[in-house]
Amino acid sequence: MATGNERFTNVMMRYELKYLMDRGQTAYLVRQLKGHMEPDLYGKTTIASLYYDTPDRRLIRTSMDKPDFKEKLRLRSYGPATEHSPVFLELKRKASGIVYKRRVQSTIPEVRAFFDGENGLFADRQISGELNWFRDSYEQLEPACLILYDRVAYFEPDGDLRLTIDFSPRYRMEDLRLTGNMEGNPLLAEGDTILEVKVQAAMPLWLSAILDEGQIYKNSFSKYGEAYRKEQAAGVKPALQIAV
Repeated sequence: MATGNERFTNVMMRYELKYLMDRGQTAYLVRQLKGHMEPDLYGKTTIASLYYDTPDRRLIRTSMDKPDFKEKLRLRSYGPATEHSPVFLELKRKASGIVYKRRVQSTIPEVRAFFDGENGLFADRQISGELNWFRDSYEQLEPACLILYDRVAYFEPDGDLRLTIDFSPRYRMEDLRLTGNMEGNPLLAEGDTILEVKVQAAMPLWLSAILDEGQIYKNSFSKYGEAYRKEQAAGVKPALQIAV
């Protein structure tokens, strides 16, 4: 039975479909979900995701070319972190439309040690090995962009469908500390949100009908990609930043 709690899930494989919604579409969708899905036990949660990249931003530039295979590494906290509160180091890959995610719970001092080249820090040996390989393959990974948003997640009782709505998506390219404030530059127009539908197989027909009726259409939106695009348009060059 689904509980809505995937925050501590270490391994995931699923399809992730993204949609951009305005204020009216968001209100419509929330109304229509009643009777089909339930909010998870956390309610609205501020999420901070620190993306790592090479000095020439190879990872995001490759991702924006929309290849069949792409990957990224990020460090996530739920609200502002402290030196010893849980944070989650996540390796996310997408191949042929399927998203594969590996995640380990850690702390900021452990993550610093990991990026300094230390191995054997995480309990799950398989995921730890994948993270080590990624770090060593790309070399010189540095904090590149902090993405923040206020998320409400929904789950389907007795099903595997998960849906999230991200309010006030924002970003920073400086002061990339998870221990800092949760403010940032807006990614979208005021009131716009990002919907993500996460399924193991096909989307249920009832949800497809709701999205069609609300004229909510799929969009290949990337939060980090949009932040990078905005900074490039403004003529801002990436600079080495201090992590977490």
